[in-house]
Amino acid sequence: MEIEKFRTIAPQLLVNEPMSKHTTFRIGGAADMYVSADSAEQVAALAGAAKETGTPLTVIGNGSNMLVGDGGIRGLVIEIGAGMSDISVNGSVITAGAGALLSRVAAEAAKASLSGLEPVSGIPGTLGGGLYMNAGAYGGELKNVVRSVTYTGADGDIKTIDNAACCFGYRKSIFSDGGMYIVSAELELTPGNEEDIRAAMADYNKRRSDKQPLSYPSAGSTFKRPEGYFAGALIEGAGLKGASVGGAAVSEKHAGFIINTGGATASDVLELIGYVQRKVKDKFGVELEPEIRLIGEK
Repeated sequence: MEIEKFRTIAPQLLVNEPMSKHTTFRIGGAADMYVSADSAEQVAALAGAAKETGTPLTVIGNGSNMLVGDGGIRGLVIEIGAGMSDISVNGSVITAGAGALLSRVAAEAAKASLSGLEPVSGIPGTLGGGLYMNAGAYGGELKNVVRSVTYTGADGDIKTIDNAACCFGYRKSIFSDGGMYIVSAELELTPGNEEDIRAAMADYNKRRSDKQPLSYPSAGSTFKRPEGYFAGALIEGAGLKGASVGGAAVSEKHAGFIINTGGATASDVLELIGYVQRKVKDKFGVELEPEIRLIGEK
């Protein structure tokens, strides 16, 4: 690894940084190199240097939809976070850095009396992470409000594409295929009434806190919704609420969540995911597919 080459581009680079500090699961071994990026240009330069040196590259947001292996992550991890979180409003269009938290973008929209982000306002991730997987909740998805997305790749160019070119689907986009790193986006919202928008956000967030185990570290919904079913209902129907391996457990509050009850390892979570998949398949004949990203080494 050419640490100094990367440090020349990003003096803030950290070595052997525990990923448990950067994921909402609070789980994960160390990254060889870790950078919280300051700008789109810095992301482009780091991606180019990684390609040039053959260094493995992983790009993350708030770490809210991932499980990092106990063996950590080889190469370079770039976090697109607080250093790339500017938000501006122009008419009904919000332009935001990929590192801006969805909750903050939604709050700015409400302040500007702009509607469209209420259903996703409680998702604990960044705009970039949300666009990567076309995050959604309560019948709303980010694809419904995207005007354009700006990204960079290992070639160092910064490019912008429109909504159609993003190929949004259920929990996926063109960015899910890798090699294209979101740096900002424009969202086209609908003028509305600030009081009504805030009331809707409060309602969605109350529903979220009433039903989801927000007091424990997790990576959000563990499994994708199988067609014609709800993952949580299948898991509960298989009698798996409270099932545990080490510090990982199926939430008693919402069976669709695996939580870290304290000291859970990635191997605990993976073993529990496999157990849940087998039990649900045996009882209902349904294959559960993980929604969380599994990255790094076991």
